[in-house]
Amino acid sequence: MKKQNYFLRMAALMGGAAMLLGACGTNGGASDASSEAVADQEGDKLQVVTTFYPMYDFTKNVAQDKADVSLLIPAGTEIHSYEPSTKMIAEIQDADVFIYNSDEMETWVPAVLDAIDTSDMVVINASEGIELLDFAAEEHPEGETEEEQEGHEHAFDPHVWLDPVLAQTEVDNIQAGLAEADAENAAFYEGNAEAYKTKLAALDQAFQAAFEGATNRTFVTQHAAFAYLANRYDLEQVSVSGLTPNAEPSAAILAKLSDYVKEHGTEYIYFEDNASSTTAETLANEAGLQLAVLSPLEGITQEDQDAGVDYIQVMHNNLEALKKAIK
Repeated sequence: MKKQNYFLRMAALMGGAAMLLGACGTNGGASDASSEAVADQEGDKLQVVTTFYPMYDFTKNVAQDKADVSLLIPAGTEIHSYEPSTKMIAEIQDADVFIYNSDEMETWVPAVLDAIDTSDMVVINASEGIELLDFAAEEHPEGETEEEQEGHEHAFDPHVWLDPVLAQTEVDNIQAGLAEADAENAAFYEGNAEAYKTKLAALDQAFQAAFEGATNRTFVTQHAAFAYLANRYDLEQVSVSGLTPNAEPSAAILAKLSDYVKEHGTEYIYFEDNASSTTAETLANEAGLQLAVLSPLEGITQEDQDAGVDYIQVMHNNLEALKKAIK
């Protein structure tokens, strides 16, 4: 849909690449979305770029066949420390709509948006309007020092999509942005969003029903990605590492956690399928725990997508996995 002046676009990208060398990994204000990006008279589809899998899946469910939706960050990529290539910046620049989760998750986004021309683009921060949890106020690994807490990459927890209720807010934000970019199909996007939110509401009901009356409401996980889910269903997450999945905990933290799981009769430790399970395996071996997968849904392979795996299915898998500990 978008028709760009080639030389202006390349100049913007060159400036963007230079800025990223110093700016990626910092936080800043993102450019406001423009209301001028609308479907052109030729009827071409919206070109929509999303950052990582949940944003992609939510958008696909809302846009369906009215937009070409692409996924910027492939499965298997460590999103927390990710920095985009110049080619990926070009993909963003060429988009009619750019969708990301938050400045706290995709910390490179503010710098990119400052470096490119967004005047003909709708930018959607999917977590807009959601109050992010302060990581400093969350449950840290027992025995973590103040210095170790300050070493985390995130001041606020960005994993809002793992709460099926907050996921509905993200879907609303995506629907509103698509309608802004393509007013002609606004009713289509709204209808799709409502239908998808019905599925998310059913998912929420499944979690509520599964944990109603549970006496053990604590689970141990390698990656502290599940605070929003824990808050929603009155659970307690005890994590080995912080908000970054590959963070290496100190020997003191591992020792404290080993004592904790032995004292509380913990049977399982959860690790994610998108990161190394070494730390979880170390604790499992030390404390005699069983391993189970709890996915933060930061990436799903194309093979799994082709087989029909999506956000709803993986969240149901997470529910079944949590039933091992929450009972």
